[in-house]
Amino acid sequence: MKKTTVLIVDDSAVVRQVLQAQLAADPEIEVIGAAADPIVAMERMKLRWPDVLVLDVEMPRMDGITFLKKIMAERPTPVVICSTLTEKGTQTCMEALGAGAIAIVTKPKLGLKQFLQDNSGDLAETVKAAGQSSVQKLRPRAAAPVPLREKLSADVMLAPANANAMIQTTERIVAMGTSTGGTQALERVLTALPRVCPGIVIVQHMPEKFTAAFAARLNSLCELDVREACDGDRIVPGRALIAPGGAHTMVKRSGAYYHVEVADGPLVSRHKPSVDVLFRSVAKFAGRNALGVIMTGMGDDGARGLKEMRDAGAATIAQDEASCVVFGMPKEAIKLGAADRVMPLDSIPAEVLRYR
Repeated sequence: MKKTTVLIVDDSAVVRQVLQAQLAADPEIEVIGAAADPIVAMERMKLRWPDVLVLDVEMPRMDGITFLKKIMAERPTPVVICSTLTEKGTQTCMEALGAGAIAIVTKPKLGLKQFLQDNSGDLAETVKAAGQSSVQKLRPRAAAPVPLREKLSADVMLAPANANAMIQTTERIVAMGTSTGGTQALERVLTALPRVCPGIVIVQHMPEKFTAAFAARLNSLCELDVREACDGDRIVPGRALIAPGGAHTMVKRSGAYYHVEVADGPLVSRHKPSVDVLFRSVAKFAGRNALGVIMTGMGDDGARGLKEMRDAGAATIAQDEASCVVFGMPKEAIKLGAADRVMPLDSIPAEVLRYR
């Protein structure tokens, strides 16, 4: 089996050393080099072009954003951003996602070496998913992540939907779930929607603190009011709520109205926030009053939750393979029979509007 080749670009010698050792330990990854800055990286890439770049954003001689834009213009390549979790770094990472990076891995300022060692499995899976991605809508290979820890279901957050709990109201809501490649996919969908669209709740797999900056960036681009979800926020037409990183977001109902509950809890389907948790809550409290949409991402988070939504009477959509960056989550949902329809990314906004 062909290994995923990786080049690490980071100005920290410690980060380069630890990342190189941890990624090289995975039999499906070949680290072909490590560079202290983009200038050195470009020289190495002339000799051998990697499948994936693991890239810091704040570096000497050339910053990571400039380098990323150069790469995407000359030869689009999957890029995983590995950045220190700071306010400044968060804003820069949003720029990187806008420029074409497909995933973010955060690193702390303190205890860096231990953190990278403890999270080496997650990083390796992210790199392999990036290697299987489609940067310019090429047909991707399905991601097949290896279980890294006990995989909890949405049962740890709330019980399954009761078929007798659904009562029709005039309120309609949309629930979306996505992961790798989802930042670009969500931008495409949300910027195409007018302010008259139904209220939307979104889980995008993203580290804590990054979701607020992501929501702010989308809000600056969209007609919709896009914000990071806070506990108790109403789900209303013209508003999109992004689940905050590091917490689960669930839809609840009060009379004829819907709101979100943001709560701590264990990882579900290895994620927090989890798409399965969001979708189950929608199945339980909205049922046929909801539309569920699962889009690009590795793994299977959201597949079972979308099936529960469909079983509760909700309309359900899966993004098609040709338009996915990684056809993991939609593929698993389709296999479970969770999707009413499978469609390209650019067709999804019209379906959301049709659901008003």
